[in-house]
Amino acid sequence: MVNFQERVLQYPQYCRQFNCGESLITIFNCPPEARLMKNKFADLWCHENYIFYVLEGKKIWHSSHGSFEVGEGNCVLVRKGAIILEQFFDIGFCVVLFFIPDAFICDTLKKRPIPIIKPNQQYSPVIALNSTEILKAFFVSMYAYFSSTTEPDQALLELKFRELILNIAGNPQNLEAISYFCSLMNEPQSVSLDRVMNDNYCFNLKLEQYAILCNRSLSAFKRDFKKQFNSTPGKWLLEKRLQQAMFLLANKVKTVGEAAFESGFENLSHFSRAFKDRFGISPAAVKQLPAS
Repeated sequence: MVNFQERVLQYPQYCRQFNCGESLITIFNCPPEARLMKNKFADLWCHENYIFYVLEGKKIWHSSHGSFEVGEGNCVLVRKGAIILEQFFDIGFCVVLFFIPDAFICDTLKKRPIPIIKPNQQYSPVIALNSTEILKAFFVSMYAYFSSTTEPDQALLELKFRELILNIAGNPQNLEAISYFCSLMNEPQSVSLDRVMNDNYCFNLKLEQYAILCNRSLSAFKRDFKKQFNSTPGKWLLEKRLQQAMFLLANKVKTVGEAAFESGFENLSHFSRAFKDRFGISPAAVKQLPAS
C-alpha cells in the first residue's frame, strides 16, 4: 500500500508544501493534472491523522466501516490507518490538507483549560466535522499563504495547526472528533492496539506498518500483540480475514472475488486454498448453500 503522506512529499510540483517541524505538512492541491494516484481506486495508508477542507470536486473514501463521499464544502478528519480512495478524473479536486501527528494533537489539547470529554469505544475511520463559518474561514484564509511568494514563519505555521485543533475541539457538534482526540490522550495502549487491528485487518499492510500505527517498534508490537490476542499477528490476521470472507459469502452479498478482495486477500488462489483449509469447503460452494 502507498503511504499517502510520503506520496504527497514526492510531488512538490503539484502541491506547494509547508513544513512545521519534521512531521507536520500542509499542502494546497488544485491543478486538475495533479494526479498523485493514477488509478481509479488507490490503496492508501497514512501513519498520521489528516484533516482537510474541500474547496472543489469530490472523492470517496472506502474503509472497513463503509464508504464516505466527500465533496465541496466538506471538512473531514481521517484517522490514521488504511483506506481505498476512489477518484473522479473528469473533475478537479481542490483541498486544503493538514497532516497532524498524535503527539501534536495531545500537546495542543493538554494546554486547553476546558476538560475534554471521555472517549468512546468506536470511531469512524472518516469523521465529518461541523463546517462552521469560523472553520471555513480558517481554511480559506490558508490560500493567502500558498499564493504568497515567501515562506511563512515556522512559529506562525505552528500557531495555525494549533488553531485548527482548538477550533475543532471547541465546537460541541464535533463530538466524535473530540472523543477521538481524547482517546489519543487517555486510552491504554491495549485499547489502541485493538482498535488499529480491528479497523485495518482487511488491508494489506506490512507488520512494520501496523506497528507504526500502534506507535510501537516492530518487536514491541509483536510482544504486545501476543500478550493481548494470544496469537501471532500473521495467524490472527488470516483468521480474521477468513471469518470476514465467510460472512460476506454466507450472506450472499458478494462474489468470491469480491469477498476475497474486501477481506484483504490479493491472490484469489491463495484465498481459496486458505479458505478450504480453514472451513473444509470451497468459497464457491458456500455460495451454493441454502440461506440459513
